[in-house]
Amino acid sequence: MGLLRGTLYAHALAWMAMGAILALWPGLLYSLLGQPAYPDYAWVRIVGVQAVGLALFMVLVGHRVEELWWWAWGFVLTTGAVAAVLTLNAAFGLPSGANATVWWALAIGHWALGSAMLIAMSRAARERPTDRYAPAPARDPHPRRKRR
Repeated sequence: MGLLRGTLYAHALAWMAMGAILALWPGLLYSLLGQPAYPDYAWVRIVGVQAVGLALFMVLVGHRVEELWWWAWGFVLTTGAVAAVLTLNAAFGLPSGANATVWWALAIGHWALGSAMLIAMSRAARERPTDRYAPAPARDPHPRRKRR
């Protein structure tokens, strides 16, 4: 579980950093990516705020990873989808003459994060299969007190 917890925290740090950049300085990312000026950055800022929220959720799952390790599948799917979009955009979606280096770097970074999460998830699945987490019978909050 330690590997999954560390992976979740590293993943959260990356999403938090990108989310903060998108929310606070969306024009900076556009200039780094070599994109034309965008007339309204509200949607970019919204995506940044959502990325920060997702990062906080990753930290929350990381704190309770022994019980909630399988929730990380949502992060694996999200990271894989973002990596696919970044890869397809770098390969086919850039305007002619645009620099694809940063796009490829972001895509490779997301593929690496997703792969690390999959490796950590496979190790966690061997340590704690999901069938161990069937609802347990209710415990008596006062075990010394006799029941009538």
